[in-house]
Amino acid sequence: MKRNYENENDKRGRVVSMETWRNDESNQTGKKKKREDGDEGRKRHLTALILARGGSKGIPLKNIKMLAGAPLIGWVLRAAIDSNMFDSVWVSTDHDEIEKVAKSWGAKVHRRSPEVSRDTSTSLETIQEFVRLNPDVDVICNIQATSPCLHPFHLKKALEMITLQGYSSVFSVVRRHQFRWKEFKEGSGEVTQPENLDPKKRPRRQDWRGELCENGSFYVTTKDLIMNEGCLQGGKIGYYEMQPEYSVDIDVDIDWPVAEQRVLRYGYFGQVTPEVVRLMFCKVSGCLTEGRIFLSASQEEMVSITTRDIAGLRKLKKENVEVLLLTSSNYPVPKPLADKLSQRTGCQVIQVGEEPLKDLQPIVEQKKLDWKDVAFMGNDTEDTSCLNLAGLSAVPGDAPADAIKASKYTCHQAGGMGAVWEFSEHILLQKKKAQSQMEQDRIDRINF
Repeated sequence: MKRNYENENDKRGRVVSMETWRNDESNQTGKKKKREDGDEGRKRHLTALILARGGSKGIPLKNIKMLAGAPLIGWVLRAAIDSNMFDSVWVSTDHDEIEKVAKSWGAKVHRRSPEVSRDTSTSLETIQEFVRLNPDVDVICNIQATSPCLHPFHLKKALEMITLQGYSSVFSVVRRHQFRWKEFKEGSGEVTQPENLDPKKRPRRQDWRGELCENGSFYVTTKDLIMNEGCLQGGKIGYYEMQPEYSVDIDVDIDWPVAEQRVLRYGYFGQVTPEVVRLMFCKVSGCLTEGRIFLSASQEEMVSITTRDIAGLRKLKKENVEVLLLTSSNYPVPKPLADKLSQRTGCQVIQVGEEPLKDLQPIVEQKKLDWKDVAFMGNDTEDTSCLNLAGLSAVPGDAPADAIKASKYTCHQAGGMGAVWEFSEHILLQKKKAQSQMEQDRIDRINF
């Protein structure tokens, strides 16, 4: 039995053959080839294809609905692109808004025909149409848009079964420990029967390996199977076992907030993730406040800040994250008001120019930090450079489109209405994840 692991630190995930290798020596020779040549002596073209129809019946435009700070389809696109395994990454859709989001996340777009956009159309029919229009494609990895906890290493290991080990098709599974019973119609007089257990010898969970079930996250298949056999699973078939924490399907987990918490904990946030955020820059106007200045009867200038956002900043400081509040020359805050903000939040307030990066780069260098150690929260076009550079970045939910595109996290809340609290919680959650991973790395090194 062929066995492999999800990554170096998690030795529970496995890729397993459904056929036994008989010649280990020839298998090892095959592994030396980066990719098996195609029929014409060329390297095979591997493509990722995400099917994203606009007519979702359960949740309207579900595929681009924001989940944990990114559109749902963005999570699998990020994993596919960062796996560095594909020659092209495509989204097949019939909807203009989905096309726009797909392109903004780096994908090519296949505009599917009306014939394969009906409620009764199958995934296979859509994939076949795509292959007919893109004959240079040799291997297709059909990734489900509703699997937001997919990571690059999942795809890499599964694709290597195709490219290095000679499988024709590989699909993702998850192990379930559920006892199944035969269904019967009410009033039929029939009785149910167990289908995968003996009630007299009911096993303990730890004594039963459970069953492997498709989780629908991805299906990797050769063009020949799709076009000539009319199936996604055939030939020499293998499966890749994903751990349950990564197996999230929004089609099933329709409780969006519950799915969001799973994604925040187990989702893939990109190649550059901070070990620990040491410094946070936060714009005042439009982030900490709603962007308005009020005048009292005595002509005193005031702003409105939620106590929740202040609590978020204090939690960051308690976790040794330095917070600098930024005012802009485009939206200046009078010094007396800035002093009150500093006193109320316990954070230093500094002013930046029309290009914040020019003023913030020296601060980052002075503190001997890299931008991957920095969190940045902005809300305007002028902030895009910092949003792109920062290890963690966010915008309020009412930020303009170009700022949203540049950020790594989009808050549910609007500026001045709890967005800073939300981003603070996100920073602390990522910090816990990073610290847990570093501890696991330390344990692995000791055990090794």
